[in-house]
Amino acid sequence: MGKKPAFIASLSIAAACLAMGLLHVIGTPAVAATGSTNDTKESCITGTCHATMGKEKFVHGPVAVGQCEVCHEATGKHAFKPITDIGELCYRCHQRIDVRQVVHRPVKEGKCTNCHDPHQSPNKYQLRAAGEQLCFRCHNKETFNRKFIHGPVAVGDCGSCHVAHQGDFPKLLMAQGNSVCFNCHTDKAEAFKNKKFIHKPVSESCVSCHNPHSGDYQYNLQYDGREELCFSCHNEKQKEISEATVKHKALDTERKCLACHDPHVSDHPKQLIKEPADLCLGCHDREYKSPTGTVANMKELLANNKDHHGPVKDHDCSSCHNSHGSKYFRMLRENFPPLFYAGYNEDNYKLCFMCHENSLAREKTTTTLTNFRNGDQNLHYVHVNKAVKGRTCRACHDAHATNNPRHIRDAVPFGGWKLPVGFTKTATGGQCLPGCHKLLRYDRINPVKN
Repeated sequence: MGKKPAFIASLSIAAACLAMGLLHVIGTPAVAATGSTNDTKESCITGTCHATMGKEKFVHGPVAVGQCEVCHEATGKHAFKPITDIGELCYRCHQRIDVRQVVHRPVKEGKCTNCHDPHQSPNKYQLRAAGEQLCFRCHNKETFNRKFIHGPVAVGDCGSCHVAHQGDFPKLLMAQGNSVCFNCHTDKAEAFKNKKFIHKPVSESCVSCHNPHSGDYQYNLQYDGREELCFSCHNEKQKEISEATVKHKALDTERKCLACHDPHVSDHPKQLIKEPADLCLGCHDREYKSPTGTVANMKELLANNKDHHGPVKDHDCSSCHNSHGSKYFRMLRENFPPLFYAGYNEDNYKLCFMCHENSLAREKTTTTLTNFRNGDQNLHYVHVNKAVKGRTCRACHDAHATNNPRHIRDAVPFGGWKLPVGFTKTATGGQCLPGCHKLLRYDRINPVKN
């Protein structure tokens, strides 16, 4: 057969070229005059500059489909308009995440690419680093890496407590205050639910006492939890304890404040771990030696003696004793003579006069102040109100309990001797045959001449 005319051959070549061109652009969106979408993809990805683009495990959608111009606006051959507002560019596709009460700073500043790679990443959501390592790009790692580390921090799960972009609660927490803690610490939530007394920091914020990330003290406490932490709020107690010359030995134990107080909740006032008197008797169930003598086994004394002093009846040891310490004998709240004899001074009896009339030892005669009188002669005055060797309250009375009326002792320590008191009550008076004087009687109605 003969050759085709030259113009037919030229037409065939032109048709083939047209067909190839059509196949190349069918199904792709229109682009600027500088080239088609695939022209851009070919130029950006298959060239020597961005050859690895789109090869990672997680690839941004526009990159995956080769539509670079979704984010980059071409202005010429291999030239693109600078991106001046990254945040607004992202919001052209993504829903806004800067509208709630608390917004993460990079989000607020429109710096999405501080955390996200805009093209591709080996990490989900195209994060620039995995887990906590992303957070540590801004947040100081040292504050999360101290001796005691909170569980979520230890495993790098910042997202168990915080949201990444925006939220309704401070610090981008997932819930309000302690609710975040109770999401995991369900045992505490249950334990706290029905208690009568809640420590103020517990009701306000767990982080008042606990560092939510890491700390130098057990339980992630902000300070040493046995004393120093307590003093960070209770500075008046720190002053009281530091100035006390007679200190409560409980504060010398390893648990210090926790020996008596529950730091979270309690059914007892002052966050005490037991009913107040039971708490005291939990330790005072044996004798103790002290520089000023032996401290009695108080549990045994109260069990064996049925006439209890009013504060003891009320289970209120702290009405007379300061449970942290004081400058007075036996941690008493006010002055009280520690010995058998003392010259009378009203200040010496401030403790007793917190409840009892101070005129009890001041008036020579009375018919109302006391039943301890011979006619109207005030026998408290006779015994106590002396310039040098007045008999103190302890000469006749036990401040805790006895088996005699008016807390009268059977005997009183006098050096190494148990000096007998020898008291007998009558309907209108009584008599005493103590180790310090002969038998003497008194009667309120018919005065006795001894």
